[in-house]
Amino acid sequence: MSNTSNPMLRVRGLHAGYGRAEVLHGIDLEAAPGSVITVIGPNGAGKSTLLNALMGVLPARGTIEFNGQDIGRLSLEERVMLGIALVPEKRELFGSMSVGDNLELGGFRQMRAGNRQWRQRLDDVFALFPRLKERREQQAGTLSGGERQMLAVGRALMSRPSLLMLDEPSLGLAPLVVKEIFRTIDALRQTGVTILLVEQNARAALEVADQGYVLEMGEVGVSGPAAELAHDPRVIDTYLGAARSTGSAAPAAEGAAA
Repeated sequence: MSNTSNPMLRVRGLHAGYGRAEVLHGIDLEAAPGSVITVIGPNGAGKSTLLNALMGVLPARGTIEFNGQDIGRLSLEERVMLGIALVPEKRELFGSMSVGDNLELGGFRQMRAGNRQWRQRLDDVFALFPRLKERREQQAGTLSGGERQMLAVGRALMSRPSLLMLDEPSLGLAPLVVKEIFRTIDALRQTGVTILLVEQNARAALEVADQGYVLEMGEVGVSGPAAELAHDPRVIDTYLGAARSTGSAAPAAEGAAA
């Protein structure tokens, strides 16, 4: 992992919310190039709000620096072109379109900008997710839960991000699929992509991450190296109980799909 004195992402005093309801109350966070940073915490702590504020989906106050540039006033599209991508919790795929078309839409901004390498990126995504190549002509809405998550990640990768933000990638997936998703996160780290991971499966998130932040009531309660947080009694008591074993996730509608 690169030196944290020159972080790719530096957040200082971030406040954000919905209308007059402030959810985040002065968040400080850093991510070094090529690292995996995880943000864990209970439902309603502000984890998704944090990602949406960093992406430019929500207005925010404070400082957001990306590769040394203040991006607080940039639009979502401008942040994408700088190399930031978000895979939202709901995945937001086009169900009636094919897997291939969904992926090509992810590379549309690169194509429009005249980057001829965007088709090479498609090959890279298929190499990472061979199952997507097998289902290239299949409608996205007919995929299993795990395959939809792979497609959502693959579509985000089409924009060639240097910072990939993942919102609850294991949510509703069967345990074996969750393990596959986390193996993918580790594989992406090896390519040099910086990952900001919001995840309810705290144990699995801390195992794959370099640095961790515990978000509680819109504030950072605890932060530090992920390995240390995994052995912090406060974190263990609240987030790493027996019910949160590696690879487990709360069952949901997609849970049975591999």
